[in-house]
Amino acid sequence: MSDTQMIRIFDTTLRDGEQSPGATLNLQEKIEIARKLEAMGVDVIEAGFPITSQGDFESVYAISQEVENSIVCGLSRCVPRDVSRAGEAIRKAKHGRVHVFCATSKIHRENKLNKAIDEIIKISVESVAQARQYTDDVEFSPEDGSRTELDVLVQITQAVIEAGATTINIPDTVGYAVPEEYGHIFAYVREKLPVIDEKGIYLSSHCHNDLGLAVANSLAAVQNGCRQIECTINGIGERAGNASLEELVMAMRTRKDYFAKYQTRIDAKKIYPLSRMVSNFTGLAVQRNKAIVGQNAFAHESGIHQDGMLKDRSTYEIMDPLDVGIPESKLVLGKHSGRHAFRDRLNQLGYQPDDDLLQRSFTAFKLLADKKKDVYDEDIEAILDEQIGKTRVLWELDRFQVTSSSGDTAMAMVAIKDSTGEHRMEAATGDGPIDAIYSAIQLATGVTVTLEDYSTRGVTSGKDAQGEVSVKIRHHDRTVRGRGLSTDVIEAAAKAYLAAINRIKVASDSAEKSDEEVVEQP
Repeated sequence: MSDTQMIRIFDTTLRDGEQSPGATLNLQEKIEIARKLEAMGVDVIEAGFPITSQGDFESVYAISQEVENSIVCGLSRCVPRDVSRAGEAIRKAKHGRVHVFCATSKIHRENKLNKAIDEIIKISVESVAQARQYTDDVEFSPEDGSRTELDVLVQITQAVIEAGATTINIPDTVGYAVPEEYGHIFAYVREKLPVIDEKGIYLSSHCHNDLGLAVANSLAAVQNGCRQIECTINGIGERAGNASLEELVMAMRTRKDYFAKYQTRIDAKKIYPLSRMVSNFTGLAVQRNKAIVGQNAFAHESGIHQDGMLKDRSTYEIMDPLDVGIPESKLVLGKHSGRHAFRDRLNQLGYQPDDDLLQRSFTAFKLLADKKKDVYDEDIEAILDEQIGKTRVLWELDRFQVTSSSGDTAMAMVAIKDSTGEHRMEAATGDGPIDAIYSAIQLATGVTVTLEDYSTRGVTSGKDAQGEVSVKIRHHDRTVRGRGLSTDVIEAAAKAYLAAINRIKVASDSAEKSDEEVVEQP
């Protein structure tokens, strides 16, 4: 290997990240995130698991045609129809990859697959060979690799490389490993299989955060020959999540003294805007004390810390917030700002909207500017994210009226209009104004749902700040999220609820073309 090693960043926000409980993304949201990942310099975008549903297949297929520079990857079990489905999904990609996996640890072999090692190697080799019919770029993962016996890892790795695999991912599927142990796995496999370095085979890490060690384990793997890290924006993913892209990238950049020979292609200044987008789209809030992108990451309350910061920022800040794209100045536009200024600011924030999205967003901006004097970057981002996240609008809020006082039952009247322009009006009572307005919306739409989660936040500060409401609702076996924005938090709540019901109705009207199935994933 050369003195300087380029570490590939493999982002699985759109696949493993979307498996986070409560995270749902529509096609347009996935495409927008994929665009931002490519612009940020991500090497590989794992866009979905095509066999799981028609929607996942269409997402991978669409993204593979949208993205030009990054490799677009589809995940597959070692099952022939899975492999062919993944292969079809990426067949039009400029750079496509099929990622196949099969469980290899003793606990998985005996309790899940009920297969012997020889049989697992056989189906893995066959799946890699099948994937090679669609692309020369094939990745193989021995699921639960960190708990797999080392000799088994070596045996199956050698077999799939001979079958044509070009990347070998050794996942810490359940977040069980510790750094020294995980790093040793990579060193051992490389030592036993010189073909890895001779052929330029990429070793990859995929770490879950069940013990809070995903980033540490990934960095230990890098120091022992791993040349690809699988991670997600904000560290989202199954259970406790995945290794966080922003933490990995900034650890290597900030500690160049320690990671001197490792580099990535990531444009770090695009981290913060993408973090916000993923949080807004998925409805998964970033914890305040989250490293790099959390609200408190660059905040200093202690008097001693503040004094040191005033004298020299480096006393208590090891990174400049500007380096990760946190804007220095946020006040931007007002009611007299025109379409050109609005588009220019969107471009500065990293957005390249088409004419339709620009017009819808500009209309929403003008409505907001009439309600508040100053419109901030966060307001503009929230508007654009809301417009991107909209599905086909079947119903929209026309007007509402709520009466509520302490000790009395709240009453709400809601008027909505459908896509034909027809108006419907209903009234209902409830335990508080939100409950009442949600009951009225259900009557008006004829869709009965269960509210599973409700959260609200101020997009900016000040008494005229926009309120953003995010809801999660369940309708039969389908769960979706909806978001709403307004300077009136009750109006935002109504918009969020109606947005979610629109998603439910659209999804019901265009039912999946293939049955969804539950499958294990690495």
